[in-house]
Amino acid sequence: MTIKAVVFDLDGTLAEFNLDYKNVRAEVIKFLINQGFPASIFTIKESIFEMLKKAQVYMRNNGGKEQEFSTIQKHIFSIASKHELKAARETSLLPGVFEMLKALKKMNLRLAIFTINSKKSTDYILNSFRLKQFFDVIATRETVAKVKPDPSHLAATLKALNVNADEVIVVGDSIVDMRSAKALNAAAVGLAINSYAEKKLNYAGATHIIESITDLPTLIAKLGK
Repeated sequence: MTIKAVVFDLDGTLAEFNLDYKNVRAEVIKFLINQGFPASIFTIKESIFEMLKKAQVYMRNNGGKEQEFSTIQKHIFSIASKHELKAARETSLLPGVFEMLKALKKMNLRLAIFTINSKKSTDYILNSFRLKQFFDVIATRETVAKVKPDPSHLAATLKALNVNADEVIVVGDSIVDMRSAKALNAAAVGLAINSYAEKKLNYAGATHIIESITDLPTLIAKLGK
């Protein structure tokens, strides 16, 4: 396998990002209800992106305008960004990440991040831990029309890297990362902290599993032979 690039998830893969998702979702639901949306169509268990899809459909079915939806989306992202930046200030880097990235750059690999987080919180984390220097592309939610698991998020990242799907390895700790890679037939490395996580990642399309991010350079060297 000819490997030219590695695309990373951020949360749980490179950094421990302790975002209070329930609090974010609760505030978003409160805002949507105040905007006239029925509370019954939203649930605290779904992501803000799923809520936005429901809000958009509701507006289309009730004569809403695209411009009005755009304003609502910006406000929701603003709510999320506020919480994300707070979490970013309290985040920690996973052990060995800095050394791992140095090793990959020595292998002349292009590196990228694709994350559903905002540019502001992502930049804060990367700058705080001096990681930004390693990445050629950073694809946050602001840079794409649809975020993962929609394959267009990863596709846009690969286009920016100027590589094909069969030349890249996608690394993440969640099933949406694995599904994104599988949709484009890209190799997917799942970071699994236990056997249960490994099972979920394999089911979602992981082609390889590592227990620590520090195992990645060795795996890539092996795959490149």
